[in-house]
Amino acid sequence: MANPEERETLETPITILLLGDPGCGKSTFLSGLKSIRDRPPGNSSSNNPSELLLRDTNQPFVYDINFSKKSFTLEIYDTASPNQHWTTLQPEVVLLAFDISNRETLDGLKRWRSEVIRHFQRGEGERIPVMLVGLKRDLREPGEGLIYPQEAYRIAQELRCDRYAECSAVTGELMPQAFEDLARLAFMTTTAEGGQSKGGCVVM
Repeated sequence: MANPEERETLETPITILLLGDPGCGKSTFLSGLKSIRDRPPGNSSSNNPSELLLRDTNQPFVYDINFSKKSFTLEIYDTASPNQHWTTLQPEVVLLAFDISNRETLDGLKRWRSEVIRHFQRGEGERIPVMLVGLKRDLREPGEGLIYPQEAYRIAQELRCDRYAECSAVTGELMPQAFEDLARLAFMTTTAEGGQSKGGCVVM
């Protein structure tokens, strides 16, 4: 780990827009990310996201990141905010979310992806980095509507997403990994390479 003196601080926050159908778990996911950042060093126990539930008035949700000898800030906006219409933002990254236990939220991703292209296409041949995240992993149960990871990954590829991850904010399963992957993608937008994946969608 780099010494604080060796870290380069990025002064401008990196804006992330979180999109997804109502009830897919976005607020609980953001609260789960906050519990990870607020956890004391050496404390591996997971906090209960419901006890830290973030409210729309808290937006943007701010997370300080130390990554790859860089210190930077993520500002995440949730689509439920009554004070900020999401199409007026200028995000560096879009995070598309769906509920693993609800196939309708998976089907709704195509509409959200079309809206991203409509509002944030930056010019011919350019596109904004997009990460797809499957929420409520703990609720994946066998049944007719079961969404396997392979299917969700295929959808991510079809929608030209740059990364795909799954997690559960309630149990904490894969939350640190999903957060790290999101931070990595956000950081890449500040480099010459940019955040777009060169070889297709990357699975966390």
